[in-house]
Amino acid sequence: MHGFLHPRPIRRNMEKDMQKQLLAAGLLTLALPALAETPVLTVLTYDSFTSEWGPGPAVEKAFEETCACDLQFVPAGDGAALLARIQLEGAASDADVVLGLDTSLTAAATATQLFAPHGKNPTLNLPVEFADPNFLPFDWGWFAFVYDKTKLAEPPRSFEALAASDRKIVIQDPRSSTPGLGLLLWVKAAYGNRAEEIWTALSDNIVTVTPGWSEAYGLFLEGEADMVLSYTTSPAYHLIAESDDTKAAALFDEGHYMQIEVAGKLAATDQPDLADKFLDFMLTEAFQSAIPQTNWMFPVVTPSAGLPKGFDAFRPAKSLLLSPEEAQAARDPALAEWQAALAR
Repeated sequence: MHGFLHPRPIRRNMEKDMQKQLLAAGLLTLALPALAETPVLTVLTYDSFTSEWGPGPAVEKAFEETCACDLQFVPAGDGAALLARIQLEGAASDADVVLGLDTSLTAAATATQLFAPHGKNPTLNLPVEFADPNFLPFDWGWFAFVYDKTKLAEPPRSFEALAASDRKIVIQDPRSSTPGLGLLLWVKAAYGNRAEEIWTALSDNIVTVTPGWSEAYGLFLEGEADMVLSYTTSPAYHLIAESDDTKAAALFDEGHYMQIEVAGKLAATDQPDLADKFLDFMLTEAFQSAIPQTNWMFPVVTPSAGLPKGFDAFRPAKSLLLSPEEAQAARDPALAEWQAALAR
């Protein structure tokens, strides 16, 4: 507010006004250090986590109720872009925690020596054993090709069948997207030395390659492709959020590759205790119960209310997962095979 609401006699009130101004200035000076002392925890994550429909808003509200802090999520593209950013920024990064890497990237992330051990040994609801000194999982899922049952009555049941069909697919770039990299590792885990042959056969089925998941799924919903690389839980979103049961996940005979998403504390953080508290919070009911119907993945600790309707509708008979070290070793050869096949 500028100026006064009411005129005042100058002689009588000048001294009082000056005293009030000095007192207000003094109180403001005292208040500023208190405000500045509110700790800020910066969590670097992928775009969809921070969106209004993602887990970010609920997680931020719930954590801030327990921490007397300011939790700030910083979006940085898709999952694979997180590691690239941390590698670029190094120890000078403003981030305290990175949330959204997966096991295809953790070996490379560990090699940077930028992450600190978490020192935790939680009990997790995962279909595979998990132990990593630097990274804790927060959700998981199976990759799958999602399709519309009203447009595709009989989906392909394997990569070979997909390649032999005229079905058009949208996939994500493995250099910027964790689903895209997961697809490379899926083909590699399923076919080994035949991976390049599979990609060559698939190349004419691919409509486009997008930087991230959101763009690819949007193109599928717009009718630009018959199938899109996503997750077995994606149809549950349409069922629960839209009362739409027309979407389904094609189950492949060779099995489905898993994604386990993780978070890690940066060694250079200036808020190590707060970062530890966030990692602990990540495995609590408040965080885990938000995952199924915002991130549309399986939580690593099953909430007390159980899993939402439709989550187990498309459960693969076989799970595929390379260890972090195997995934790191396979990445560059698989990427070269993929690029060579798509360039033909």
